[in-house]
Amino acid sequence: MGVPKQEECLCGGGPILVYACSGGSNVGQITNEVAKMLAMSGRARMSCAAGIGGHVSGIVESARAAETSVVIDGCHLACAKKSFEHLGLKPAIHVVVTDLGIKKSYDLNSMQKEEVDLVLSHVANLLPAPLKVKI
Repeated sequence: MGVPKQEECLCGGGPILVYACSGGSNVGQITNEVAKMLAMSGRARMSCAAGIGGHVSGIVESARAAETSVVIDGCHLACAKKSFEHLGLKPAIHVVVTDLGIKKSYDLNSMQKEEVDLVLSHVANLLPAPLKVKI
């Protein structure tokens, strides 16, 4: 007789890392908000796109070890994705907020809840299903 087996969700981070461009526009701020929401929900762990661009060794190694890397860019400039590519990395999932019909503005207060919900739903639908294992 031992400890009863429990089912534990392993979707709390680690294998799925999410990177937001966090640029200086409404769509950049949407990327950050969506990444935060994914992390707070336990669907992914938020990491640092600036750390990728800055070649910070621990952040780069985490990106290389991730099972799934999700990069969310605000616009077609795709700065976060280009930081990945500069290191020879390719995100498994890449989303551009303006491709979802959201217009870029430099008014940082123009981010709308409906826009965040749209991007969050889109990214969440692209993620692998949460993994449940018995321990």
